[in-house]
Amino acid sequence: MGQVEATTERIIAADPEEVFDTLADYSGVRAKLLPEHFSEYEVREGGDGEGTLVHWKLQATSKRVRDCLLEVSEPSSGQLVEKDRNSSMVTTWTVTPAGEGRAKAVVTSTWTGATGIGGFFERTFAPKGLARIYDAVLVRLAAEVEKGDGTTGTG
Repeated sequence: MGQVEATTERIIAADPEEVFDTLADYSGVRAKLLPEHFSEYEVREGGDGEGTLVHWKLQATSKRVRDCLLEVSEPSSGQLVEKDRNSSMVTTWTVTPAGEGRAKAVVTSTWTGATGIGGFFERTFAPKGLARIYDAVLVRLAAEVEKGDGTTGTG
């Protein structure tokens, strides 16, 4: 059993703090950021970053659906970690400055993969599929926080 990892990132034209706060808003904005691969979204405890317990089903492929119950922590500034109580999956969202009025958002998911031929296919295909799903989340996040009024700067 090896560790499987999927990573994607995006530069977003918004203040890093705003990007992070939007990601951490599980009881408000977060549900709007999720593409069709997610269903049965429900905040069970908290709702804003650290201490949140959130549930969803993630349909990675037509045959593969994960029932996720995620505990959210904030181990360091600009970082959200979602640990799934139902599997070995851990998803880490990291938001850092990327120049004035810009943020770099990186999402990495890791989990313990299957063994044998199934594990081979999982390590080969699952990271690309999950990265595509999370890239869609980052696109929606950017659309949510980027200023569409044609102005520049931070004010």
